[in-house]
This record gives sequence, C-alpha cells and structure tokens, in this order.
Amino acid sequence: MSIDRPARTACWFALIAACNDGGGATGSAGFGVTAGSGAAPPAATSGGTDGTAGTAGGTGGATGADATASTAASTTAASTTAASTTAAATGDADTILDTKLTSTGPAEPFCGDGVIDPGEHCDDGAMNGPHHDCYEDCTRNQCGDGVLGPQEDCDLGAMNGPDHGCSETCALLPSACAHQTVQAELIPRPVDIIFVIDNSGSMTEEIQGVQDNINASFAQIIEASGLDYRVIVLSRYGKATSTAVCIEAPLGGIPPGGCAEPPLLPVHNPGKFYHYSVEVDSTDSWCRILSTLHGAEIDLFKFAPDGWAEWLRPDAFKIFVELTDDRVVCDHLGAHYDDHNTIVGGASAASTFDLALRAADPLQFGATQETRNYRFYSITGVGYNDPPDLPYVPTDPVLLTKCPSGVNSGTGYQGLSILTGALRFPLCDPTSYDVVFQALADGVITDAKISCEIEIPAPPEGKLVDEASIEVSFLPMGFIDPIQLQQVADPALCDAMSFYVSGGKVTLCPDACVAAQNHPDAHIFVEFNCEPIQPK
Repeated sequence: MSIDRPARTACWFALIAACNDGGGATGSAGFGVTAGSGAAPPAATSGGTDGTAGTAGGTGGATGADATASTAASTTAASTTAASTTAAATGDADTILDTKLTSTGPAEPFCGDGVIDPGEHCDDGAMNGPHHDCYEDCTRNQCGDGVLGPQEDCDLGAMNGPDHGCSETCALLPSACAHQTVQAELIPRPVDIIFVIDNSGSMTEEIQGVQDNINASFAQIIEASGLDYRVIVLSRYGKATSTAVCIEAPLGGIPPGGCAEPPLLPVHNPGKFYHYSVEVDSTDSWCRILSTLHGAEIDLFKFAPDGWAEWLRPDAFKIFVELTDDRVVCDHLGAHYDDHNTIVGGASAASTFDLALRAADPLQFGATQETRNYRFYSITGVGYNDPPDLPYVPTDPVLLTKCPSGVNSGTGYQGLSILTGALRFPLCDPTSYDVVFQALADGVITDAKISCEIEIPAPPEGKLVDEASIEVSFLPMGFIDPIQLQQVADPALCDAMSFYVSGGKVTLCPDACVAAQNHPDAHIFVEFNCEPIQPK
C-alpha cells in the first residue's frame, strides 16, 4: 500500500480514534482485520473430528471458521511486526510510516523517524549521519566538535583558532598566525676607515701627530661608541722620523712604545687594524688608492696580494681620511688627475676621481652617485677656520688660503670632501691633533649610516612568513602618525615611499633609506602574516 504523507497522517489519526472508541461492541478495526466481541471467550473445549471447533462454552464462543480467521489475523500481525522491525533497521522513512500505519497502535518515537521528538536536537531521518547537519544520535553538528559539517570549511575542534588555519567559526584562515607587528632595530652599519698618509719629507711632524693621537683621541672614542669599525692604513711602514708610519696597540698589534724602534714588519690586529705598506708621494695619493685597491701595486710585505680591498667589508660604510700638505696631480690607467690649485679644477678632479673609484669597485663604494658608499675627510694645508680648531663643513666653500706649513691648500681634496659630505681640517698644528681627531671620530660616528636592510622577523614557532603580506611603517621622532611604505616587487620599481623583500630581508629603497638615515632616532615597524595552513 502506498499513500502520500498527508493521507497517511489522516489515516494515522483515524486509526488512533478507532482504537479508543470505547471498545465493548463488535466493530470493524479497519484495514481488513475483524475485532472480536468485547467479552473475553472462555477456554475452548476439545472439538469433534469433523474439523470444526467444539462449543466454547458460552454464547460468545467462536466457530471453527472464526478460529481460522483469528489465526490468519495473528499471522498478519506477526508479519506486520517483522516488517516494522525491518523498516526501522533500514531507516526508510516511508517504510517506517507505512509500518506505523499498519500496526495495531502508534509506534514508540525513535531517532531517525524524521520527527524531532523530546530529547532530540534534530532528526532528518535517513539523512542523519556523521557529516550532515544532524548526527545519528539526533544531536546537531556544531562548529568546534571536530567533525566537518556541510556548512563548515574546516573543524579542528579545540584547535580552532588563529594558529592552526581554522578559525573559531570554522572558516579557513588566510594566515596561520595572528597578525604580527615587530619594531625593527635600527643598527648602524659597520665602518671601514682608510687612512691615506703622505710620506713626503715635509710630513714628519704631522705623521708623529697621527701616531700620538690615533689611539687615545680617535680609536678609543669610536670604540666607546659601540660602533663596529676597522682601520686600514695606506702608507709606507716604518719610523716616523723617516716619514713612515707605525701604529701601536691597542689599535695596532705593536706593543705601546714599540714604534720608537719599529719591528721589521707591521703587526696587524686582525679584524680591527691592517697596514698596507706603499709609498705615498706628495701629490699622488689618489693614484695610490686606485693602484693598490686590487693589488696592481702590491704592498711591500705582500700581506694582501689582491690589494687592500681584501680587508674591506661589503656591508660597511667607507670613510677615507687623507693627510697631506700638498695638492692633487697624478696619472693612473690613462686618467689624469689635477686640481690645478683652483676651485674649479679641484671640483673637476674630485668628480673624475669619484667616478673612477666607484667604477673600480661598485660593491664597496657604490655604483651610482645616489648609492655612493663612502665619505672623504681631508686634513690638508688649508688655512685655519675661525676659531682655528673648528672644522670646515660641506656647505663651506673651497679655500685657496694655506695654513703656515701647508704647501698647497689641496683644492682637489677639499672638493672631494664637499662632494661626499665630509669635514675638512687644517693639518699645520700637530699639537692640536687631539681636537682634530676627536672631531674626526665624532664625524665618523655620526656618519655611521643606519642599515637599510632589516632581517625579516621570526614568525611563531612552526610557521612561515607570508612575504607578500609584509608591511613597513616609519615613525620619525616627534611625529604622531607613522609613514606607511609600500612593497614593490623589484628594486627597479623603487620610489621614495617603498621597500622590497629579497633574500630573507626587507630593504628600504634608496630614497626611503636616506630618509631613515636622516632620522636615526625614528622607529620602523615591520608587520606580517604567516603563510596559510590547510587544516588536516
């Protein structure tokens, strides 16, 4: 029998009414089953041999035919019970309802009958199951129970949250960790300082002044600043009275007092001090710088066969300190350097040398003017400032006047100091070199550029940084709102407000780097997300 659900429902209530109509009279129970009289029959007696039932004793006894009908009804009821059991086991909703309708009374409600009964959160009948909205036990599938439901992207149970890729609302997270913000530490770059000292006969007192002050008035000041520095001397090694240079400890490796009678060889202080012994004449220091850089002119003791560039550090800012009482005029590899003792000649010679030096080693000194990686301090025969111990700053003009013992004012050296933004000093009073070298040390410390490469902060344990999500902001001292920098895919796309990510580092673009270096007290913040994790 197949009837639709409304019809079955109507029949269900009709059946209930028939079973509760007061029962004492003979009547039809419906569905082809005949109900007996209200009075219970007495126990049947044995019948005859003609196949009919004997008299049952009493007026309500059944005939043999009636007994046959009763037996058939019992068989039908048993079949109906079996069908009901089979239907419940298979979970077929239609079969279940049909069985209910053909039983002798309403069935007990159960989980899976498609009806939300007392104590059940849900009941979708045959649709109850482990990955459906309703479980087999008629409880509701919920986010956080660790079972993936039809409306959920993921469900890790108690592990739902920002660190495992599945949110507390069972949605896939774009990041495997909460948004991270780290204040980057602005660290000054290391500094390599190259002293280039004239060995001509007029420099005896000046060389002695260098030896007397390079430790206490220069190196120790820089050491106390915490700056990572290294000193390279480019000059002939030996006794000061023969216009040669010898550097004692603690900067050099020769014990204090040892330069009165210098050892046969310079003594280096590895990592801190190196001496490249070569004769520097009165006017050729620029050419000696270029010829010795990569070993075309080998040092007297062959300490650095490939030149003093071996001792330079690629990540270090370079500081030259020139000491001479003369001017520039020399030739190297077909190039002629001559300041002509004029202001214009000095500026022209400085530009030519700057180009040659950067071309000789772009990695160390900068490939372009914008990325120039050195400054050129000069202690020359220039006339005194007012007061005499005051250095000349880059905005001061080139001077033609000389101090008392100066041979020339060194317009080429002055021009290179101005070009690279460095200080200039007169060299004529070695007794004041303590002040000169202290000012020089202060200038070097100030010039120690902030590194524009920032290590990408470490993510939480077990996570990976999503490099595309990295953001950088820059907050100068005194500003309220930070300046947001934009990430670009390639250095070629750089502008003054951008950075790029490469080799596990955040690198500020050149103009943004200059801004950071001009505000060494600024705060830089790096923010990032983690790479998404696909929940398992």
